[in-house]
Amino acid sequence: MSDISLLMAGVLTTGQPSLPVSPIEPETQQDKTALSGEKLEKQKEPQFVSSSNKVAPPEFAQTENSSGQTPVELTTQQKNILNKLKEKSRTEKVNEEDKNKQVKNLSPVRSATESQEDGMSQVTSVSQLNDVLSSDWAFTALQSLVERYGCIAGYPDGTFKGNRTLTRYEFAAGLNACIDKVNELIAASKENLVSKEDLVTLQRLQTEFQAELKEVTARVDNLEVRTAQVEANQFSTSTKLYGQAIISAQGTNETDIFLYRGEEQPRKAKTNTTLTASSQITLATSFTGRDLLLTGLSAGNLKPSTESVSTNMGRLAFESDTANDLYLSELSYRFPVSDNLGVIVGTAGVNAVNTFRGINPLEGAGDGALSLFAQRNPIVAIGSGTGGIGFDWQISDRVSLQGVYSSQIPSFPGDINMGGLFGGNYTAGAQLTLAPSNNVDIGIHYLFNHSPEGNLRTGIGDTQLASPLVPETSFDTHAVGATVAWRVNENLQLGGWGGWTTSKPFNVEGKVESTNWAVFAALPNLLSPGNLGGILFGQPPKITSSTMPDGYNLPNFAIPDFETGGAQGGRDDTSLHLEMFYRAQINDNIALTPGLFVIFNPNHNADNNALIVGALRATFRF
Repeated sequence: MSDISLLMAGVLTTGQPSLPVSPIEPETQQDKTALSGEKLEKQKEPQFVSSSNKVAPPEFAQTENSSGQTPVELTTQQKNILNKLKEKSRTEKVNEEDKNKQVKNLSPVRSATESQEDGMSQVTSVSQLNDVLSSDWAFTALQSLVERYGCIAGYPDGTFKGNRTLTRYEFAAGLNACIDKVNELIAASKENLVSKEDLVTLQRLQTEFQAELKEVTARVDNLEVRTAQVEANQFSTSTKLYGQAIISAQGTNETDIFLYRGEEQPRKAKTNTTLTASSQITLATSFTGRDLLLTGLSAGNLKPSTESVSTNMGRLAFESDTANDLYLSELSYRFPVSDNLGVIVGTAGVNAVNTFRGINPLEGAGDGALSLFAQRNPIVAIGSGTGGIGFDWQISDRVSLQGVYSSQIPSFPGDINMGGLFGGNYTAGAQLTLAPSNNVDIGIHYLFNHSPEGNLRTGIGDTQLASPLVPETSFDTHAVGATVAWRVNENLQLGGWGGWTTSKPFNVEGKVESTNWAVFAALPNLLSPGNLGGILFGQPPKITSSTMPDGYNLPNFAIPDFETGGAQGGRDDTSLHLEMFYRAQINDNIALTPGLFVIFNPNHNADNNALIVGALRATFRF
């Protein structure tokens, strides 16, 4: 790939609604006419690219033997040209009888006998044909005019496509361009460049395609009016506006949750059924055509359910807890260093989630899975970075490498332990993206994170590394993992991921290890083109081993009591996440996604009852 498309962002921030990939491009386009852009019933091929923007064809008089259609008048310039040509013919003593025969042969209507005499078979009127064949006289005549006057720029590949059938509207568009060109030559008094025979041929073609020429002209006039309206009202010549709004209803069942082992009374876990909304707009600006400046603003009122259900395993992907206040979610600049290397730098929206190439087909806060866990391998979200620098390097057709350095609070000017570009919580990582075949994608992830508060900040599962009863401890974490997706066919994709972390604390001995995994199936075009079904089953991040001094370890931190809890070891039980959803694409702009997911043994505690989360998400994009 010669251009990496400037590191287009997928999901702007963890847990925030995602936008489409920039600017875009678009799906399969329907066939368009060369001039108006309107769909034609029989058009299947690429269109002519006219050398003229405006169509104002001159009209030529018919010959005496033309059919009974209404003749049109010659312009004064055209009459002068014909008179000069007649005088030249007399000077050269052209035989009057040959001259009349030549004019007669050029007439649009001839008898079968006359056609056979000059070696041509009888030709049915072109107006009776659905298409113009490459063997038709009209096609040959226009091709000859094109070669002599260069009046058509050709197709996008620069050729005339002389070996295929043309629709009558394609032909009329090309004829219009030639009429324009000849008219320009006449207006410039370059009569020696236009022969009498070509004028008569153009008159004959215009007569045969009179209806199509009028329609093409009308369509061009309409297109010019609409183009003028767009130019007068367009937002910017270099900036495009993209937006996404989500309206959602969600709620949970009522269940018993024990926050820690040994707790005497369970907590009642339930959220009210709520109706919430979030919105996001992005301005995409390009200065050179290959760079991209993204500015994103977000607002919403969907809060995390963690407090209500005493676990972070029920979180939704499209949460936007801003109390409807507007905040800056993206401010980044992407630009190419070479054809195969692009760089991203910014104060917001620069992290591994936005820099690494997405492998999971269920990813997308606005159009993918409903839960936060199902979006991606959780280790990719470690650190919750916002600002920094990254790159995307296309090494070969099947191998690419992405890298990123991101800080959680890059603008903090105070204590280096709290923030700053190289202080506070920061993350550096890379992803090797492989495509061993056309239907398999693999991402191999590595991330390093420094956390002064001992929290991986993935937002799901075991993110806290030490007991909350001990002094805050800094940790350095190494995380490795992989994600794979296999496109079995156009309607089925299978895949999964796995991740492992090891975290070493400052000032105390020991380390903490955690794992997570998931398998999934994506069902594109389920029941209807553009729809998406999804099933995912996996384990949220879980501490499998913790070897810090007694009292520091998070698993079982309160067993048998707060004074003696926090012994070494990992989680005794395992939480499992099962999710199903179905996105119905109502039209290009609106999608409805109902779904639910179930958390078995929330908080990796078998004493806890299953938590069920249901949601209906409506996404509007513009």
